[in-house]
Amino acid sequence: MILCIDKVLTDDQLQRIRQTLDASDFRDGRETAGWHARTVKRNQQASSQEPAIAALRDEVMQTLSAHTLFQIAARPRRMKPVMFSRYQQGMTYGNHVDDAVMPTPQGPMRTDLSFTIFLGDPDSYEGGELVTETTQGEQRFKLPAGSMILYPSSTLHRVDPVTQGQRLAAVGWLQSQVRHPEQREVLFDLDTTRRQIFERDGKTAEFDSISKSLANLLRMWAEI
Repeated sequence: MILCIDKVLTDDQLQRIRQTLDASDFRDGRETAGWHARTVKRNQQASSQEPAIAALRDEVMQTLSAHTLFQIAARPRRMKPVMFSRYQQGMTYGNHVDDAVMPTPQGPMRTDLSFTIFLGDPDSYEGGELVTETTQGEQRFKLPAGSMILYPSSTLHRVDPVTQGQRLAAVGWLQSQVRHPEQREVLFDLDTTRRQIFERDGKTAEFDSISKSLANLLRMWAEI
């Protein structure tokens, strides 16, 4: 399941993030790439050692922890701190798949899901689409500022060259409580449906029945 989530970050957050990034030092993005991805990665990343960047990273993580749609779609067990990336004219990230296991402050983490939060307006740069390769063919994404794409880390993907302006994004990875994507999708559909029922009719017998099935499936599938 590939999911686009609108307005994950507010306009105020975006303004502060962009102002901070404009005043920050960026390093060669190849420093954090695997040995094979390093050959096709041409971007820059803000150093998390800077206090201002570390504060922004923590703020984005807290926002995601409180975001209902993200939580029910991803069901995070562990998350790697986000990184802020920049693509200037001519920069790109060729076809690659994210590392299956990544280090985190809490220890190694299996990567089940990856995400990109777009930080700049689409009209502020040309090119720079995130392209995923699926069984249905290529899918291209260039979302409004503050919006997120959430997709399986097993997906082959790339960032097309930026031909004008600069592309800013926050990127991250997580290990889900539910390993298998088809199981996460079933839980997501059930949870979304029961919330729609509750908003429309309140706590009905139908709501209780779906809630029971959701809880019992999660009990069967969760890895915690």
